[in-house]
Amino acid sequence: MSRRLILLTLATILVAGLISAGAGAGRSQTAARSFSVGIYDDSMTLGNPDKGFPLMRKLRVQVVRVTLWWRGVATKRPANPTNPADPAYNWFGYDRAVQDAAKYRIKILFSIVGTPGWANGRRSQKYAPTRPKDLQNFAAAAAKRYSGTFKPTTEDPALPAVHLWLAWNEPNNPVFLYPQYKRVHGRWVPLSAFSYARICNAVYSGVHAVQRGAAKVACGATDPRGNNQPRSRRASISPLAFLRMAKRYHLRRFDAWAHHPYAARPSQKPTTKPPNAKTSVILGNLGDLVKEVTRLYGNKRIWITEYGYQTRPPDRTFGVSWKTQARYLSQSFAIARKNPRVDMMIWFLVKDERRLAGWQSGFFTAGGHRKPSYTAFRRLRH
Repeated sequence: MSRRLILLTLATILVAGLISAGAGAGRSQTAARSFSVGIYDDSMTLGNPDKGFPLMRKLRVQVVRVTLWWRGVATKRPANPTNPADPAYNWFGYDRAVQDAAKYRIKILFSIVGTPGWANGRRSQKYAPTRPKDLQNFAAAAAKRYSGTFKPTTEDPALPAVHLWLAWNEPNNPVFLYPQYKRVHGRWVPLSAFSYARICNAVYSGVHAVQRGAAKVACGATDPRGNNQPRSRRASISPLAFLRMAKRYHLRRFDAWAHHPYAARPSQKPTTKPPNAKTSVILGNLGDLVKEVTRLYGNKRIWITEYGYQTRPPDRTFGVSWKTQARYLSQSFAIARKNPRVDMMIWFLVKDERRLAGWQSGFFTAGGHRKPSYTAFRRLRH
């Protein structure tokens, strides 16, 4: 990844030249690999940055995932969409986030999500943009603003750089990209895969047009499950099928494939394999995803951009005990680190959501009580 700082001496170069493309080359690649430990909790990074970023520093976080809401930044169509200074754009919360992250030596992964109404026929944000070029222009504007050289005004210092990017969130889930299927000439077409191929191509092209070799853009961020049933009330597409369909619809380039390998129920450990690997990819069978990415796209990197276990209390249905959550956290990061293709793993959340229908996978309860997972996360090898 671009954030790797590798200093090669002349001796190393000479030795590398003598190593064949076989086992020796494999060992060289493994030695150069980095692994980043991260957190995803917008309520802390965007909602309460004064407390959030100092806490991230205490947790020894290396990267934070932050949702970059296209709909929120561009409430109206910009006249000059690739110019981050266009009056239609409001970057205030994100400028603050990148400045705070830089202060505490934490990298940001921006996840571009949410279509503005002006870009999709005045529908909700989960509908894809009508013109992918609109998204490409926004991605270019964001990449330019956070290139490390952009100054909001001539008196201001340049904003810190952001070189890690993610296109959308769980596009195989109808909550985030809708509709998943469309009936065309009597046949069901996986519309979300078609739409997502255009989304990711747009984000990749926009970011790389500005930051070129400095940026890393991940596609996917796929939900761990899908039913592949277009007639069902909540139609969705399984991650492996979605990957294949996106390829069919000309998803061309990305630097990493992202995935969210959550367990389906509390009884599933990080090592558990799902009952049906065709419709589910959790941490226990992550190798299935790696194999399919390799078959379709070659030796692309894998990012785990969301993962976690909820706790009981407060969630008696989907939670595990506090001690079990801490143990599973340590096990899951060890599994990810051991996989030579995985470069990043991000835990969700820092603090439990108050509504029980939300998520309670944090290191703190909604009331602020610390769980054992806080210490387990701090003890991870960074």
